[in-house]
Amino acid sequence: MSLGPITKVTGRAVPVPGDDIDTDRIIPARFLKCVVFDALGGQLFYDERFDADGKSIGHPIDKEQYVGASIIVSDDNFGCGSSREHAPQAIKRAGFNAVIAGSFAEIFFGNCTTLGIVCATADKATRSAIMKAVEANPKAEMTIDVDRKVVKFDGKEYAVDIKPNSRKAFLEGSYDSLAGLLDGLDAVKAFEKTLQYSFK
Repeated sequence: MSLGPITKVTGRAVPVPGDDIDTDRIIPARFLKCVVFDALGGQLFYDERFDADGKSIGHPIDKEQYVGASIIVSDDNFGCGSSREHAPQAIKRAGFNAVIAGSFAEIFFGNCTTLGIVCATADKATRSAIMKAVEANPKAEMTIDVDRKVVKFDGKEYAVDIKPNSRKAFLEGSYDSLAGLLDGLDAVKAFEKTLQYSFK
C-alpha cells in the first residue's frame, strides 16, 4: 500500500517570492466547503491569480514561461496561518511536488510530508541564487536530491536542508501515514480482539 520512496524530485520550477505566504492566500477560505479535494488545484492562489471577473492578473504560476512547473521556490514562513489541510492539497493537485523556502509553518510542513510534497529549506542567499537562475532559464529542469540534500539546476548544485524525520520517511517510503495504517490493518484487527470493550 506504500506509495514508494521519494529519493528525488525533478521538474521545472517557478519563483513565488514573498515572506509569510499564508494558507488563506494559498487557498481562500470560501473554497474549504468542498467534500473532496479534487477541484482545489485550479483554486490555488486564486485571489492572487484572478480578478473579480476571473481573468488572470499575472501570478507567477500563470506566466507562460512557468506553466507546467512542479517546484515552487519561495521565502520565509511559507504556509503560515490556519492549519487547513486544503492548502497542501491544493498545491499537490495543481501539480507541485516540492517547495523550497526559508522556513515552513509546522502543521503545513507535516501535511505536505504526508502528501509526498518535499519541503526543503535554504538560506536567503541560496534562494535568491536559485530564483535568479530559474528566471534566467525557466525551461530547464531542477532536481531536488532528497538523499544528498542538494538542488541541482543548470549545471550547479545548491545546498538545502530537509528535516531528518521527513527525509527518512521519504527515503523509506513511509511518509503516507494512512497507507501505513492500512498496511497494518490485520495487526490492528488482531489487537482490537484483545480489548475488553468494542468500538461497535
